[in-house]
Amino acid sequence: MNNTFRKTIAALAVISGLGATSAQAVEIFSSTVDDKTTKVAIGGYVKVDVRHVNGDIGYQDYWVANLPGGQAIETNKTGFNIRESRLNFKITHGDVSGFFELDMYGGGGNEVISNSSNPRLRLFYIQYKNWMVGQNWSTFMPLHALPEALDFGGPHVGEVFVRDVQIRYTYGNWQFAIENPETNGDGDSGTPASAVGLSGAEADPDESVPDFVVRYNASGDWGVASAGVLVRKVDQGGLDEMAIAGNIAAKIKLSGKDDFRFQVSVGDPGRYVAAGMTPDIVTNPDNDEVEVESTIAYAVSYRHFWTDTMRSTVFYGAAQTDILDRDRSHWGVNILENINEDLEVGLEFGNYAIDDAALDAIDSNYLQFSAKMTF
Repeated sequence: MNNTFRKTIAALAVISGLGATSAQAVEIFSSTVDDKTTKVAIGGYVKVDVRHVNGDIGYQDYWVANLPGGQAIETNKTGFNIRESRLNFKITHGDVSGFFELDMYGGGGNEVISNSSNPRLRLFYIQYKNWMVGQNWSTFMPLHALPEALDFGGPHVGEVFVRDVQIRYTYGNWQFAIENPETNGDGDSGTPASAVGLSGAEADPDESVPDFVVRYNASGDWGVASAGVLVRKVDQGGLDEMAIAGNIAAKIKLSGKDDFRFQVSVGDPGRYVAAGMTPDIVTNPDNDEVEVESTIAYAVSYRHFWTDTMRSTVFYGAAQTDILDRDRSHWGVNILENINEDLEVGLEFGNYAIDDAALDAIDSNYLQFSAKMTF
């Protein structure tokens, strides 16, 4: 056995951050036995955010598409946090690899003395040739269309944003997946609360059919594009019907290093789109009947490089629902500078707005400074 321990920087074909520059990792172990090589690499980033929120939507570390606190809250708060920071490991053994990642958004702790935060599992999957099994970003989610933003993930309100346990097969430009079903809005959370995992009343008695995703990817000198279809069986709340949604997305290269990104989702995507905005099923206020909610959501962004290391992104995302008539949006503009290949700093200003039919229009502005070391 020839074991070599070396600390080198190696590019990994994984995405450890959203909207970040290309992920890197530190290879900490490499061993070759009988022509089979095992490698272990550690990656991630440390990110420090200083964020000020002012307006009548309550403070949140980053905007999704929810209404923080469930009501308008006059807010003028500055917060410091490191919870977006993450750590991942990749283990490659021949043509099989495993990937594990966590961040610090697992709750717990307080800001009185210790400022503790619990780790939270993000990704944990196995890759073997054309197969991927485990918890990963949904196949319906176009990672290439996410903007480079300091507010984590950018305009969630206009984006597909879901992690789940799935089985995915890739054949050329095509991807096919079955993913964990979960109907949001029927009162069942699907949250395991004991050492035996999901059990008893916590487990939804229905949800018999997995969600199905098919996606086509295309790439070239012009950029990357995708089209996906999501098919789900909704059998909760007295319903028994199919819900279908579609997404198209692209990252288009422009002059120099500039790019334009967009995504559009239509149909009945439910929890897959505009995180926290609407349940999968809702009660129609006009007839008091339970129905599947429909959503249209979109996000666009333009990134411009001022120099080789300094760039800015302008982004906008919005979503509207059909039955509950919810209307929410998020825009932002930033400037980022790479101090060196491992350290970047940036400043972002933006606005999150809610204009639902059931509420008076409210919004909050935010200003955020971030520093991030990637490894």
